[in-house]
Amino acid sequence: MDSITKNRQSTTTLRAMIERAYGPDQVPDGEDFATELSYGFFNALYRVRLRDGAQAVLKIAPPAGVALMAREHGMMRNEIAAMELVRRASDVPVPRVHHNDVTGDLCGADWFAMEYVDAACFGIAAEAGELTPEVVDAGFEHLGALNRDLNRIVGERFGPVDGPGFATWPEAATTMFADVLADGARAGVDLGWDADVVRKVWDDHADVLAEVTVPRFVEVDLWAKNSMIREGRIVAIIDHERAMFGDPLMEAGLTGLDLPFFPDPTPFRRGFGLTGLTDGERTRRHLYTLWLAVTMLVETTYREQTPEQYRWAREQLDIVLGLLGRTR
Repeated sequence: MDSITKNRQSTTTLRAMIERAYGPDQVPDGEDFATELSYGFFNALYRVRLRDGAQAVLKIAPPAGVALMAREHGMMRNEIAAMELVRRASDVPVPRVHHNDVTGDLCGADWFAMEYVDAACFGIAAEAGELTPEVVDAGFEHLGALNRDLNRIVGERFGPVDGPGFATWPEAATTMFADVLADGARAGVDLGWDADVVRKVWDDHADVLAEVTVPRFVEVDLWAKNSMIREGRIVAIIDHERAMFGDPLMEAGLTGLDLPFFPDPTPFRRGFGLTGLTDGERTRRHLYTLWLAVTMLVETTYREQTPEQYRWAREQLDIVLGLLGRTR
């Protein structure tokens, strides 16, 4: 997937990054030691072969000068903080970080080197038909169980793992939703709806957010494509950059409750242990889908994505506004 935020680097720079992370004895010869991993819309990602034959992954934040949305500033630092927390406070599998560099002197941005996980991307393999329906079902159930384990991690405040923090969930969620609307206004994004109308829909239902009183760890982006599978089991969770302390009901694996385009959430819910939803919980889930739909729509401009992606995102926004009682 292509995006102007991808900070691609020459083999010369990649060698310099390997030297800093692993030492001069591990700098590879030749030009074929690096392969760009193309999935994902935001960061540049390379699988590299070290001189001793071991493999690693280099992840590079967007270059300076590229317009970013409010929550995207410093996201790589949030990801590092989230990975360290998950490894310390749970048994959920995440790659080991080998080196973290925030100097910006090699590639003009934050970057880190991490363990290469020898496994298939669950979402890509499922879409390609490489997994049986039984394995796909079990994979989503396993993701739900891992999500439940992650939610057991409790923070002191609400908001991104690396801050800023908020005392209450209504304050945190409403501030971050307002930031996305402001991102859209700043970039001149046509939501297909007046932004004040969208904000009023949020405000009219936001009282249910007060039901959330414990700041629990949420990956937010726990999609199938952000997990690795081997022999029918999820062996790693990747892409933790949007992780925060918030409401477990906002996790991506539940998006199919509201938007038919997304995978059936039944096996995820089974692993998560989520049966029925109260009226308040269902409204909260609708609000999080609204937040996601606006984010996906605004991203199409910031990422310079295709008109087709923009039209699709507008359709998702129409659907969720309907769920919250707003129709044209």
